[in-house]
Amino acid sequence: MANKRDKDLFQALRAAGLRKKLAHAVTDASRKTGAGKRPKLLVTTMENLKTVAAKIERRADGKKRSKATKKATQTGNRNAARSVAARKTAKARADTGA
Repeated sequence: MANKRDKDLFQALRAAGLRKKLAHAVTDASRKTGAGKRPKLLVTTMENLKTVAAKIERRADGKKRSKATKKATQTGNRNAARSVAARKTAKARADTGA
């Protein structure tokens, strides 16, 4: 039977938004650890959560898109405008029979 510490950990993980299956797995893995050892599941879960937290902080800081993303958007818009102009010109040529 799970002890109070396991239940508290499970409830904290669920409250933080982890899915039930993962929260159970993490709780079980923490119970199975030996003295001074950290199971692989706990380590990978902690790393993943830290990565997600860092991404959330970056977005919350109000930073916009990167320079590369902005440049790619501008290039795409420029190419789209060029395509529209080319289509108009081609249609005009086809209409005049040139």
